[in-house]
Amino acid sequence: MTLTRRHLLAALPALGAAGLGVGFVRMLHGLNQGHFDPRAINTPLTGRPVPDFPALPPLSEMPSAPPGLTRGDFQAIKQPVLLFVWASWCLPCVEEIPFIRHLATSLALPQGSNTAPLALWGLCYKDHPAPAAHWLEQAGHPFARLGMDREGQAAIDWGVTGVPETFLIMPDPHTGGRIVWHGTGSLTDTVYQTHIHPQLETVP
Repeated sequence: MTLTRRHLLAALPALGAAGLGVGFVRMLHGLNQGHFDPRAINTPLTGRPVPDFPALPPLSEMPSAPPGLTRGDFQAIKQPVLLFVWASWCLPCVEEIPFIRHLATSLALPQGSNTAPLALWGLCYKDHPAPAAHWLEQAGHPFARLGMDREGQAAIDWGVTGVPETFLIMPDPHTGGRIVWHGTGSLTDTVYQTHIHPQLETVP
């Protein structure tokens, strides 16, 4: 029997339900095993090089603003980078900034530590410079680099679906930076210790 466009359209709901069913079964399995974390998601970019994205300017409204972001910056990294996608209008972003500041102050490593140094970079998503600058000055930002993505185009290239989101990028001599982890929601100590810290311990 020849499949027509009508047949294919009629089958789409069933295929979608089957796909959701598989995802639901995997989620239940993760819950049963005690390792399901809704903040940790494997996007198509996980395990792949940093994507091409338009160069992002620095936050011009903020005095002594850190440099912006380009793909070349990631290709040149010598240490792991945590990229935070955030916005001043995002309440969960406000909730995570104290932990990010704490993380920034704790990056000085004790002698003999196996944990790799870590750089904290930011991508400001669909925000206006003035409120973003005011928010960062009030909160005390920890970012060594910060790019303004006013139209959200770079976030699309990164596969971002909302804020906050976090990416862990490792140096890679063959491809430049490589994305090894991606999480959604506010970064907490539990998420950091469960998903990020173990990755850092694998760095020579």
